[in-house]
Amino acid sequence: MSGEKVMIHVRFSPDGAVTEISERPAAQSAQSWFNRLSDKAGMSYQPLSGGRGLFRLTRDEIDALKAATAN
Repeated sequence: MSGEKVMIHVRFSPDGAVTEISERPAAQSAQSWFNRLSDKAGMSYQPLSGGRGLFRLTRDEIDALKAATAN
């Protein structure tokens, strides 16, 4: 089950700033969580129309990124 992909949805404002992103740790802003995911898992990102995009990562990958953010 840990190999199944989880979709992390991203929504952007017209100026390109991130306004919403799922799976975000409480201590991170939406923009900083997006920057972290882009840096560490950018190949998993898919841009969508309408100011949206998504990352497809496994639960294990997401948990590892969250743990690294907490330190």
